[in-house]
Amino acid sequence: MPSAPAKSRHPNIGLALGSGAARGWAHIGIIDALVEAGLKPSVICGASMGALVGAAYVAGRLPALRDWAESVSWREIMRLVDIRLSGGGVVDGKQIVTFLQGLEISAPIESYPKKFAAIATDLVTGREIWLQTGPIENAVRASITLPGIFRPYKIDGKWLLDGGLVNPVPVSTCRALGAEIIIAVNLNGDLLGRRFKDKTRGADSKSKRPSNDWLAQLHSQMPASIRQQIDLLAPKLLQPEDRTPGYFQVIATAINIMQDHITRTRLAGEPPHVLLVPRLAHVGLLEFNRAKEAIDEGRACVERALPLLREYL
Repeated sequence: MPSAPAKSRHPNIGLALGSGAARGWAHIGIIDALVEAGLKPSVICGASMGALVGAAYVAGRLPALRDWAESVSWREIMRLVDIRLSGGGVVDGKQIVTFLQGLEISAPIESYPKKFAAIATDLVTGREIWLQTGPIENAVRASITLPGIFRPYKIDGKWLLDGGLVNPVPVSTCRALGAEIIIAVNLNGDLLGRRFKDKTRGADSKSKRPSNDWLAQLHSQMPASIRQQIDLLAPKLLQPEDRTPGYFQVIATAINIMQDHITRTRLAGEPPHVLLVPRLAHVGLLEFNRAKEAIDEGRACVERALPLLREYL
């Protein structure tokens, strides 16, 4: 009697979600489009915002995060910004943890059926840290610790910083966790040289959107008591001269340059099977209120890559 034909096994799909702050909302559209196409990742590794969106997917709470991101206002975003004028950063980050817990993204990583790792950087040694156990919201908080903005976060006796400092697109982590086909997302691939040009076309040109200087918008939402403490610095930090980049623009651009070089080097040595590069140069590093644009571009990016994805899968 002939044996029944063996069922074909779908390969383990790994998703390496790159860092990129507000541009990380594109990961939501990317995951939605992949799942709708029948390409469900079982290994998810993320750096910075890639860790946050990846955690929401692993926890089954991606729809809730999407609904919040697409409807959020600047005032609501500012409620998550707990200002501290000491401690290695201007934002404490406790409200981010509370926000994730409110979305029910808060169980131990090892309790979820999908494999997950958040990438962080050891502040003392500079080593890459893979957070694969413990409360998932704490792993995300550590991974999003953008230098100069968030205070370092302590886990297991280590002070941790943003994972994008060492592994902005964690392909190597996906491979180590058992992924057989790896889809990577680089959010910064088309960025350098464009954002600053857009902001410096001339003093007489009128922008179609309000100023994107994040610190200026943050300052306007602060309680009066805190504003008074930083008013001596405000003229230099909040109101740069024409054609001169602001404080947070300098931080953002410096991190973009660093991450671009690290990403190119690491992807050359650890190439994924498919690399997705959403077209997000128009979205600023800290423009979290532009989620819908980023999510839509994430979907479009997958649609453009579907023929190549189907070749592998």
